Amino acid sequence: MTDSFRTESDSIGPVLIPSEALWGAQTQRAIENFPISGQPMPAEFIAALALVKSACAHANRALGVLPVDIGQAIIAASAEIMAGHHGDAFPIDVYQTGSGTSTNMNANEVIANLAAKAGLAVHPNDHVNMSQSSNDVIPTTIRVSAVELACHQLLPALLHLIATLERKATALAGQTKMGRTHLMDALPIRFDQSLMAYVDQLLGAKLGIEQALERMRALPQGGTAVGTGVNAPEGFAQAFVVALNQATRGSYRLMPWAFAGLSAQDEPVALSAALRGLAIVLTKIANDLRLMNSGPLAGLSEISLPDLQPGSSIMPGKVNPVVPEAVAMVAAQVQGLDLSVALAGQSGLFELNVMLPLIANNVLQSLSLLSNAMRTLGMNPILVTALNPVIGYELGAKIAKRAYREQRAILDVALEMTDIPEAELKRLLDPIRLTGQ
Repeated sequence: MTDSFRTESDSIGPVLIPSEALWGAQTQRAIENFPISGQPMPAEFIAALALVKSACAHANRALGVLPVDIGQAIIAASAEIMAGHHGDAFPIDVYQTGSGTSTNMNANEVIANLAAKAGLAVHPNDHVNMSQSSNDVIPTTIRVSAVELACHQLLPALLHLIATLERKATALAGQTKMGRTHLMDALPIRFDQSLMAYVDQLLGAKLGIEQALERMRALPQGGTAVGTGVNAPEGFAQAFVVALNQATRGSYRLMPWAFAGLSAQDEPVALSAALRGLAIVLTKIANDLRLMNSGPLAGLSEISLPDLQPGSSIMPGKVNPVVPEAVAMVAAQVQGLDLSVALAGQSGLFELNVMLPLIANNVLQSLSLLSNAMRTLGMNPILVTALNPVIGYELGAKIAKRAYREQRAILDVALEMTDIPEAELKRLLDPIRLTGQ
């Protein structure tokens, strides 16, 4: 060992590793093999991976195949990682071996080295990876990390946004705005009707996400290398799920056919598609807010969004709808991430999908982006149609065009062009009456 490096060996040969690094030879090889993006696996994935390792140690210890003291040391080391410590010990690039084996071994080596501090001889493969394969650990971790992130961040943020819109709808229930079709003035609509339409869209997106998450709770752990469960003792998978549910207070279960969870990633693909659906809803809301806020002198100026920051380096006083713009960009990014997930989902070759790190990264990134965007967003003259049944479409159109041409009120022009009494015209053109329910 030199002053700054130590030497370790794997099946290929010796490797120089930084002296203070918690990882071992296989991690070091992966660091050197994949200098691609500089982007490591998401922190949420690493925390979930440590959670899976802990649950596996619990199961192995309960089955009597792992010594109690070594099992406890693995559990304690995993808890440190789950708590957010040692993040710099997981530097391997997202764009690595398609099975995620490099990241699995990274976790095995780091946990073994942390556990060894208790004075025990802990082996990354024989102990930390006992009864497991990268091929079932990584697909399981994809599912667990996504479910936990969705339940603790995405769904609360979504519910917060829904509640904010509902409160605003109640506050604006008596106020009307112009409804528009084809971007052209149509009929009045109440603000609460418009806002509750957004709520209904968000509830639909929420339902799709929840349905996808229920599928994600089925795990292939115990399938080991190809789904057959070779090298896992009888009862291991069941004991793993029990330990995982105790740790998370969740409702995870085993997939009835672990082969499908290794060879295909249909469940993460479905979740990503549901997140794309939410992104589309948020785009609609963000764009409507931007248009209603446009102006204030030459735009629609129907609403006033909070002034958050100066909007121009050259135009004093200009303020832009920065939060809806940020939300729209997030939505665009999520839709791009989803396309990559869909393409990665096609890469199930025989008994293993070989784009697992990409799927993990993109699904978790979508969950995080949408969560933060929704939390941020949650903080923050054509009335003549009503006369159609009375005066007919052609006369109504003439009234509308003249009012627009002369920049006059519909009521005044209608008084001149029809014999309908003023009181009746006011009743027919009352905005609240025209909003229906």
